[in-house]
Amino acid sequence: MRTPLGRVRNLGAAHSGTGDFWRQRITAVAMTLLIVPVVVVVIMLLGRNQAGAAQILGSIPIAVIMLLFVIASCWHMKIGMQVVIEDYVHNEPLKLVAIMANNFFAVTVALASIYALIKLSTGV
Repeated sequence: MRTPLGRVRNLGAAHSGTGDFWRQRITAVAMTLLIVPVVVVVIMLLGRNQAGAAQILGSIPIAVIMLLFVIASCWHMKIGMQVVIEDYVHNEPLKLVAIMANNFFAVTVALASIYALIKLSTGV
């Protein structure tokens, strides 16, 4: 037999527990660690033509750093907006639509950013 406290333990208002909390903190730490290399890469790109940018972004370590930054920041954005939607939208059908739109938007931004990085790195 479970008590009411036992049924809700580790669950927040969104009934998803602390998973989103920890994922948001992990993505924040990842972005904090990656921001310095990303800023260095952006500074290296200043004043370069497309061929120079392709040469820099075509490097495997730089491409990996940029890819990780894009993924971490889009994931962090998605989680943050989802928490706001879950906390402040009380109409369940609207909440569902807003969460779906948020997921779609985050994936679209990530894919567009990755596509742009690929286009720049190949020089096409």
